[in-house]
This record gives sequence, structure tokens and C-alpha cells, in this order.
Amino acid sequence: MQKKVIFRGTLLPIALLLPQLIVTGIFFFWPAGQAVWQSLLREDAFGLSSEFVGLENFRDVLTDPTWLGAAGNTVVFSTCVAVLALGTALFLAVQADKSLRGATAYRTLLIWPYAVAPAIAAVLWVFIFHPQIGIIGRALNGAGIPWDYKLNGAQAMFLVILASAWKQVAYNFIFFLAGLQSIPAAVNEAAAIDGARPARRFWTITFPLLSPTTFFLLVVNLTYAFFETFGVIHALTQGGPGKSTETLIYKVYVDGVQNLNLGTSAAQSVILMLIVVALTAFQFRGIDKKVHY
Repeated sequence: MQKKVIFRGTLLPIALLLPQLIVTGIFFFWPAGQAVWQSLLREDAFGLSSEFVGLENFRDVLTDPTWLGAAGNTVVFSTCVAVLALGTALFLAVQADKSLRGATAYRTLLIWPYAVAPAIAAVLWVFIFHPQIGIIGRALNGAGIPWDYKLNGAQAMFLVILASAWKQVAYNFIFFLAGLQSIPAAVNEAAAIDGARPARRFWTITFPLLSPTTFFLLVVNLTYAFFETFGVIHALTQGGPGKSTETLIYKVYVDGVQNLNLGTSAAQSVILMLIVVALTAFQFRGIDKKVHY
């Protein structure tokens, strides 16, 4: 029988919730409300005067070819980052879950990249893939393969995807490893006795039992790709070359900070927030039905 906590009054529950409510209100609801209000105004570049324009900023954004291009880049970028980060982390977690010599050190080293700041992670990849000073970049050019992510849009997108996914692999690895270790060994042993090969045991037993963890990480990784990859893109490509790596979050920065178009930038941030909320709701309503708890 499950025990429930019952409070005799309302003062104590409110006091316990108040710190979190204050933090959420200051750092989420207040900035979100400011962004919504800002998206309905048109201001001059110095913020000295403003004019209420209603939904005109949203209309300008949704009909802007550069915003539509950034939206397409975001779809490709976020999908590739989520798939690459989840797939790599799952493979490493499966290997770490085995009885290996030095498994503890192996797991610790895999967790370290998560502590690296996005901008620092981007700089590390510059030293690897820079066409003049990077180890792999110089090797590719030396082998006759033209490599310069500063001029080639496809190569730039590949590099920011690689750097962003590498940054997130450690986070996914922790959860996948915990999920694997929570699966009873007797389940796989019974399947092995029945003659199921390792690959079949993984796809029919292990992976379905990992579906709650995978579903949670899918939501987290898509949110990460939408919002938390700004530092990687800014340090590596600054949205270039030719806006080939400009995502929605980076375009908000370009229009709001560099171009000082505050109303349009606020409208873009509101649209981006609505996209992420809708995507998360779709995942919980659609994909959650196929998750085995």
C-alpha cells in the first residue's frame, strides 16, 4: 500500500513550493512574457520609441526566405544531432555494460566531455578539422580531398553536427548505462538458453526495456539541439558560410543582437518556443504510447 503525504494546512506546501515557483517565475515566465510583448511591438534600433503592430512581426518572419532556410537547417541539424548522439551513446553504454578490464576508468572518461562548455568544445574541433592547423583537416587536404568548412556549407554543417553530438554523448551515456544495469540479467540469460543470438536479444529484449530511457533522451536531445548548441555554432561557423549553418536559435541572435531588430527577433523566439512545445507534446502523445514501462 502506497503512503501519501497529507498536509493539515496550506501554508507548509506553499512554503515548500515557493522557492521553485519564484525561480521559475523570474527565469522563465517573466522573460517569456517579455518576449511575447516585445514580439507585438516595432522599435527603433536604439529602443527609444516603439509602436504596437500586432501580429505583423510574425507575418514578416513566416514569409522571410532566410527564416525558412534557417528552419530547414534546424530540422536537418537537430535530427542528425539527436540520432548521432543517441546511437553513439547507446553503443558505448552497451560496451561499458560488459565485463571489461578497466571498465570504471572507461566509463569515467566517457562522462568527461559533458563538463566541457559548448564554446570550448567547438575550439577543440577547430584544432582537429581546421583546413590549415587541424590534424584531420590538413591530412584531408594533403591527400587531395578538398576540405575547408569555412567555404563549403555541407562540410560546415557536418562539423557543427559532429561537435554538438559529441558534446551530448556523455549525457546520454550516463542514462543508457543506468538503464542497462537496471535490466535483470535473468531475462537475457533465459533468452540465451532458448538460443537467441546477442543481436536478437538486444533488439527484442534489451532495447524495448530501454524505451522509457530512450524516449526521455529523445526529448532532451531535440531540446538541446534547438537551444543549447548556440555556442558551438557561434564558435565554429557563426552561421556560415552563406547561412548554411544558421539555425533558428542563431538567427534570433543575429536579428536581435547584431541587426538590432528587436520585434522580429522576439517573434522568432516565440515561434521557436511554440515549435518546441508542440514537438514535445507530439512526442508524449504519439511516441509515448509505444513505450514499454
